[in-house]
Amino acid sequence: MRPVFGRASGGLLPGFADPVGQTQQSFRAVMDAMARPGQVRELARPEGVPEGWPSALAALALTLLDQDTPVWLDRQGVSEQAAAYLRFHCGCPVVPECTEATFAVILDTAAAPPLHAFSIGDALYPEQSATLIMTVQSFEGGPTQRWTGPGIKKQALVSPKGLPPQFVPQWSDNHALYPSGIDIILVAGDAVMALPRSVSVEEG
Repeated sequence: MRPVFGRASGGLLPGFADPVGQTQQSFRAVMDAMARPGQVRELARPEGVPEGWPSALAALALTLLDQDTPVWLDRQGVSEQAAAYLRFHCGCPVVPECTEATFAVILDTAAAPPLHAFSIGDALYPEQSATLIMTVQSFEGGPTQRWTGPGIKKQALVSPKGLPPQFVPQWSDNHALYPSGIDIILVAGDAVMALPRSVSVEEG
């Protein structure tokens, strides 16, 4: 188990005020979001958040990352403050190549690597694939998408604003790899929406 600290010292940003309770609260919310794709779930709010990070991104880091989860940060997400936050609260290694990551943090979706650039696992070990934590401007206001698959009753019509270019065809290729393939957790403000690899996405 990784150590989780509520208070930082020496100028470091604090994490959760109630590390145990808020970590459990956020974990339950993330698992519920994964089980119900297309539905928005709020996470606990950390006391400190690296500059430029949404609150939910910091909450996900405090909840999911540890010494066994290499993380890759895109150019907008990486900073000495963010790296120090991850080292202190999570103990996770920050890796230079996205292919090495168990989790990847993407703040600049316009310049995001293609989905196939990340580890997709394989038929024997699909759990070794990467999970992308991707920030969007909002869960509304973007082009409408139709999500279907496990955890969705009939269909979910969602419209996240700020996804990468060519997201839908890239996701179609990723979905076709199931049970391999990446999963995505979309982040906006203090909330998340999950897109597991088992879910099909179509425009309109």
